[in-house]
Amino acid sequence: MVDNLNNNIGAQRLQQLNANLQAKTGGSTETAKSADFQSILKNSIDEVNRLQQDAEKATTELATGKTDNVAEVFSAIKKADLAFQTLMQMRNELMDAYDEIKQMRV
Repeated sequence: MVDNLNNNIGAQRLQQLNANLQAKTGGSTETAKSADFQSILKNSIDEVNRLQQDAEKATTELATGKTDNVAEVFSAIKKADLAFQTLMQMRNELMDAYDEIKQMRV
C-alpha cells in the first residue's frame, strides 16, 4: 500500500515537474524539446537540493523553538523526501537505459 502511494505521489511529482518545465519554457513542446538535457538535469538537482535545505532549515527552527508549526515542518520534509525519491528514480531509469545501450554494442 505504501509503495502504491509512493508511486502515485511520484507520478504526480513528475507531472508537476513537467508542467513547471513547460511553464518556464513558454509552454510549447517544441521549446521544451530544444532545452538541453544537461540544463534540465541540473535544474532538477538544484530544486531537490533547495527542498532539502528548506527541510533542514525548518527542522532546525522547530528544534530551536523559532517555530511551533509541526505540520509545516513535516510538509517540508515530505516534499524534500519525495523530490529526492523522484530524482533517484530518474537516475535509476537513466542507468537502466545506459546499460541497455551498452549491451547493444556487444
